[in-house]
Amino acid sequence: MFSKILLASDGSAHAQRAADKAIGLAEHNRNAHVIVIYVIDSTKSKYDVLHHHNAIEIDMKRKERLEMTEQKLKKAGLSYEIIILHGEPGPEIVKFANSEDVDVCVIGSRGLNSLQEMVLGSVSHKVAKRVNCPVMIVK
Repeated sequence: MFSKILLASDGSAHAQRAADKAIGLAEHNRNAHVIVIYVIDSTKSKYDVLHHHNAIEIDMKRKERLEMTEQKLKKAGLSYEIIILHGEPGPEIVKFANSEDVDVCVIGSRGLNSLQEMVLGSVSHKVAKRVNCPVMIVK
């Protein structure tokens, strides 16, 4: 049913549960391909630069956030790729999902940025309103 699955992830607990659901969807179609997208928020990027010693350390910390998701995908034996983008997470996820014509977008209901959820509205809500495919929001 779903052959091109977009998994939006930031490494949070909700994102891990979303990864489990995306894997479950992909296992129903062994030809499925999971695209894991991680958007580096420009405001967090500034913080990282100011509080870490070098670019290599920053890059390693970002990759660590997706390590568990990648291990789950490998264990399931699924085809996947990881794409890292820069910008505001909601609009970047929507832009990518719509341009890549994905079959479904799986996203956690909350991420690492709790302030943004309270003040600006959650990333998952923005994605659900604007993406052109079905969206599964995982609690």
